[in-house]
Amino acid sequence: MPISNVPAAATLDDAPLISRLLARAFGDDPMMRLFFPDDGTREKGMDRYFATIFTRQYGLHGVCERTDAAAAFWVPAEAQDKAVPDAGTIQQLVDILGEQATLFRDTVEQAAKHAPQEPHWSLAVIGADPAARGQGHGAALLRSGLAKADAAGLPTYLESSKPSNIPFYARFGFTVREELRLAENGPVLWTMLREPRRSTEA
Repeated sequence: MPISNVPAAATLDDAPLISRLLARAFGDDPMMRLFFPDDGTREKGMDRYFATIFTRQYGLHGVCERTDAAAAFWVPAEAQDKAVPDAGTIQQLVDILGEQATLFRDTVEQAAKHAPQEPHWSLAVIGADPAARGQGHGAALLRSGLAKADAAGLPTYLESSKPSNIPFYARFGFTVREELRLAENGPVLWTMLREPRRSTEA
């Protein structure tokens, strides 16, 4: 059966598919490897992590899209204050992260201080199953979300700890704002921003 890379709205019923493919997508991500250091339990832990933030956070207050092998979670400007974990979500994340929960909390809080203060869209999560990389899934999801941000006339912000992603995002107009090291001996986190484009721009 052909694997479609056409973006579609993700529903909460898609959680099992989305969490599994994102767990595979982020298996080599430096920041996620910091939070899930055990090779034997990493994928299972990340599966639970992505299921939790999708069903309790971004799936309720964000714009979530998927293809057959990738998913993206966006947060529009008007939802920035809503798309944050509530007490129940935080407790679930603590249970999932175990001994790394404090490190995760501190890192997320530090990163949040570097986000733009002006209204913007955020690309919270994007990932493709490694088995389908190179088939245009991530690019299709990026174009779809960026078109929505452009329609709103707002910039788009993201963070990445994977160096190989930087040129990929640059092709879509993102530029590096800062290079941060938020955890002792942790990976570098790049913050990136893309200004909105008019419909006549490439």
